[in-house]
Amino acid sequence: MNVTEFHFELPTELIAQAPLPERSASRLLVMDRNTGTLADRRFAELDQLLEPGDLLVFNDTRVIPARLHAEKATGGRVEILIERVLEDGAALAQLGANRKPAAGSLLRERETGVEIEVEGRVDEFWRIRRIDGGDWFGLLERAGHMPLPPYIERADDAADRERYQTTYARVPGAVAAPTAGLHFDLALFDRLDARGVRRAFCTLHVGAGTFQPVRVDRVEQHRMHPEWLQVGAELVEAVAATRARGGRVVAVGTTSVRALESAAAAGNGELAPFAGDSRLFIYPGYEFRVVNGLVTNFHLPGSTLMMLVSAFSSRNRILAAYRHAVEQRYRFFSYGDAMVML
Repeated sequence: MNVTEFHFELPTELIAQAPLPERSASRLLVMDRNTGTLADRRFAELDQLLEPGDLLVFNDTRVIPARLHAEKATGGRVEILIERVLEDGAALAQLGANRKPAAGSLLRERETGVEIEVEGRVDEFWRIRRIDGGDWFGLLERAGHMPLPPYIERADDAADRERYQTTYARVPGAVAAPTAGLHFDLALFDRLDARGVRRAFCTLHVGAGTFQPVRVDRVEQHRMHPEWLQVGAELVEAVAATRARGGRVVAVGTTSVRALESAAAAGNGELAPFAGDSRLFIYPGYEFRVVNGLVTNFHLPGSTLMMLVSAFSSRNRILAAYRHAVEQRYRFFSYGDAMVML
């Protein structure tokens, strides 16, 4: 397959630049994954589309304020986007500068004065370390900015600390939000509980690679960035219980899909507890082992996420759904509207 087969036309004015005042006030495009039949609803009505005994699986990763502003000894500015904090105290990061700093050079974080050594390249990232040996997460909480996606053409503000975060975010480590979960608020959770819809949690720390363009022509040649995930025994038991009672496993977001399917792949096709990195790339032709339904936002043209949702239904059905969403003026991407495939 060619990457261009997953492109579509999107007017730039449909790219949401800010969230709605209420999380569940978003629109919801309902799609039958087998037929492509569409219906326009509100996200607050999700409980009406699910059945008692269905299981919603959420990604409880927490977005860290991963963007730092620093400068070189020469005064040149450098933007640091932390990708991952390593066990030895170093971190992997993307460095944005007119001229990339050399290995061994020092950077100074502009707000706190903390000095950071650039140790060298590791694949597409830079390995960096605090000279004082201090905690990265503490520095990010003091001086970091929320890493809004590149298509949001404004600086982050105080409101993004709360709104670019799910209400159930628990485990710090993501540099991008699992955006399908942004639509859930306490009132909707109450209605889902009353409906008898169960919930369970996995963790997948979304990396900055989720926004990187696919740089090959053929889909099959693409290599995913590694992302750390954990699927615990409690989730595995919840999935087994759901299957036993005839319910559906509905993943909230593509990250939940990748976590569940990665754990199943590690278990030779059977879902089992798993913790570690995954490079699982899901595109049309993939056989899903765990997931029966998917709640997701609208994704970038030609992205790996477009390929994943196309695998869950079909490329033609997804492109038809996206054309409908454009015609009906749905809001796109992280702060936009959502769709559910059942």
